[in-house]
Amino acid sequence: MNNAVEIPLGITGISIGEVRENEFGDILIRISVTAEGAVCPKCGKPVTKSYGHGREIWLRHLPAFGRRTFVIIRPKRYQCPYCGGGPTVTQKVPWYRERSQYTDIYEKHILRALINSTIHDVSIKEDIGYDAVRGIIDRNIGKQVKWNEIRYIGTIGIDEISLKKGHGDFVTVVTSLSEEGTKILSVLSGRKKRTVGKFFKSIPKRLKKTVRSVCCDMYDGYISAAKEVFGKNVIITVDRFHVAKMYGKCLDNVRKREMVRLKKELPEKEYEKMKGVMHALRKKDADLTPEEREILKTVFGYSEILKTVYEFCDDLTYIFDRKISKEKALREIESWKEMTEIYDLNCFEKFIKTLNKYEEEIANYFIRRQTSGFVEGLNNKIKVIKRRCYGILNVTSLFQRIHIDLEGYYSFAG
Repeated sequence: MNNAVEIPLGITGISIGEVRENEFGDILIRISVTAEGAVCPKCGKPVTKSYGHGREIWLRHLPAFGRRTFVIIRPKRYQCPYCGGGPTVTQKVPWYRERSQYTDIYEKHILRALINSTIHDVSIKEDIGYDAVRGIIDRNIGKQVKWNEIRYIGTIGIDEISLKKGHGDFVTVVTSLSEEGTKILSVLSGRKKRTVGKFFKSIPKRLKKTVRSVCCDMYDGYISAAKEVFGKNVIITVDRFHVAKMYGKCLDNVRKREMVRLKKELPEKEYEKMKGVMHALRKKDADLTPEEREILKTVFGYSEILKTVYEFCDDLTYIFDRKISKEKALREIESWKEMTEIYDLNCFEKFIKTLNKYEEEIANYFIRRQTSGFVEGLNNKIKVIKRRCYGILNVTSLFQRIHIDLEGYYSFAG
């Protein structure tokens, strides 16, 4: 009875010699390359004059039956008859890189293992050094975007995150969204207009033509950089959720002030009925539960100003929720601003100044109803990466880790 099992190595152009197990339980597979010849690095000509073999190399390969597996090879060497001195050259093969201790297919295996994991964890699971995993990342993932691998950009999203909590150590994350999905384009140190503008200018001309819109928050540096580089050919949109966050803060400030007053004025039992008001105020009127409506009814019974400000915020949200033209939206927003003056709602004063300053970019949302939600989603992923990797303070490492988590399954499949 033959108990032999055949397992494909995933390596072509080889013949297999001895297969054995060592004292550590590792599987060792001795192989030789069937192809002949090499290319002289000096003259670039193909050479076939044999010069023996190089030293024995052990290459870590995909595990078999849960065991570490190594392929062992002695690369063929050749001598160039065309160059003076007869220099020698070692044959190169496509399935491992010079000076690497791993086959390419094993390096892809490591990169897949890194998705949603850490270098430290993969190092332990695979029994290879931390620096070895780091080296695999550096060999396979560039420190910046490879423009030749991108065919179309579509929408550019820009946002900043802080690498150190509470330290204001900001980096700018630039991503793109197209039919090809979300791609990380860059992680830039700081958030200065000059830095962002320099990156935009580095985009190849053929890809600049594919940029349809830029989505960002109300930071002048991002908007100005996009305007200067892309001009009027690209729609620059301030994300509606950043706008909502800003007018929501106006409501929250009134809530805090009013709740302090009511806590002093009302009996404790009555005040307790208002528990959960903050969460209820952050929801649209149409989305309120019966319990939340009851909470707001109680609060509004004691605070007319809070009721009015909530209704104004809900009205503005309603404008953004509807599929209306940019022109109609501008008219309705203008009417909303006029009503805040009639009701003397100075709590919106700072917000309205910002609204006036970025009116064009805010109203551009109504052209394609484009948001930078995909950037916010990526930022949440980055926060997870930072926690998982115990804080990444290097923008290059962060770019590589985002690339692995975002595009790893696609890039390193098979």
